[in-house]
Amino acid sequence: MIVVDIEASGTNYTKHSLVSIGALSLTDPTERFYKECRIWEGAHIMPGALEVNGFTEAEITDVNKPTEAEIITAFLEWSQHFSNRTLVGQNVSFDRDMLRMAARRAGLSWDLAYRTIDTHTLCWMHMVKAGHEPPVDAQRRRSALNLDAILNYCGIPDEPSPHNALTGALSHAEVTARLLNDSALLPEFERYPVPWRS
Repeated sequence: MIVVDIEASGTNYTKHSLVSIGALSLTDPTERFYKECRIWEGAHIMPGALEVNGFTEAEITDVNKPTEAEIITAFLEWSQHFSNRTLVGQNVSFDRDMLRMAARRAGLSWDLAYRTIDTHTLCWMHMVKAGHEPPVDAQRRRSALNLDAILNYCGIPDEPSPHNALTGALSHAEVTARLLNDSALLPEFERYPVPWRS
């Protein structure tokens, strides 16, 4: 499986552009991918998105950076040799749709699966099976299991800010391993014990 996280210039996959892709193989976590790009000509920019991912407008329009088409091409080529190319991540359908639209804009064939594995769902199920009440945002009347809440549940501190696509992918991979296998996966997190095994 391929654990993936993207950063973008906004949340609408038809109007906004990728600005970075981070990914790794869940089977062989040494197989990693990280690339940044400039936004496509005419892509919109949401100021709030840049606050989250830490990029500046100058950085995401830098003509010296690869194009969105170049990094989506590189990502799809990197992923070709994996025997299971199912995407894994937090709310990964968003990442999948941003990647798929980038591939379409680049004139590329999208051959990754529609089905995904979402760490939010994995954590919700793990909590229920362990007899815990998953947190709910009372005001919005929806799940409050964001990535930081899932990391904390798995014994890991909050993700560093601003967000980085590779750091995000590493975080998704680590919580996936802990939730599915009750064991740590990556050296970056080995100092944090799995709470329910302590």
